[in-house]
Amino acid sequence: MYIGGQSVCASKPKLVRLFTHRAGNRGSKKMSRFIESPRAPEPVGAFPHAKRVGNLLFLSGIGPRVRGSKEIPGVTLDSAGNVASYDIEKQCRAVFENVRLVLEDAGASWNDIVDVTVFLTNMKKDFPIYNRVYAERFAGEGNPNPTRTTIEVTALPTPIAIELKVIAALG
Repeated sequence: MYIGGQSVCASKPKLVRLFTHRAGNRGSKKMSRFIESPRAPEPVGAFPHAKRVGNLLFLSGIGPRVRGSKEIPGVTLDSAGNVASYDIEKQCRAVFENVRLVLEDAGASWNDIVDVTVFLTNMKKDFPIYNRVYAERFAGEGNPNPTRTTIEVTALPTPIAIELKVIAALG
């Protein structure tokens, strides 16, 4: 694990890059850490997987992609690279797994989730399946039961049908 550029031994053999910076507004001493997960898919832009401020962990938009490749579970592309078909259930399960990886690599757990914002590209078609799969992982006893907002968007940066933005509260 790297903290502030220094290598630190961890109980699990993984590399999590943490960057600490001090907020500079009006002498504020609030510290924040940027987290890059070595297991979750690489971000598609110039942003970290997550940022911790105090006891809150803010995850950037996480999609169902596979790390180190352009593969998207449940997506079939045609010869021109356009989406020919997709399986929203497979994408839901893949995005939930990627969120779990980022949470764990940041020192959090699934049950630390307090708020979820979900972006779907086809609300009418995908919401019933997404809502069922979401309930399996988020609702009921033993699950985090976070607040949730679901928004339909015209498109996402890669040919995915779902993206999650998550906030977790840490001990």
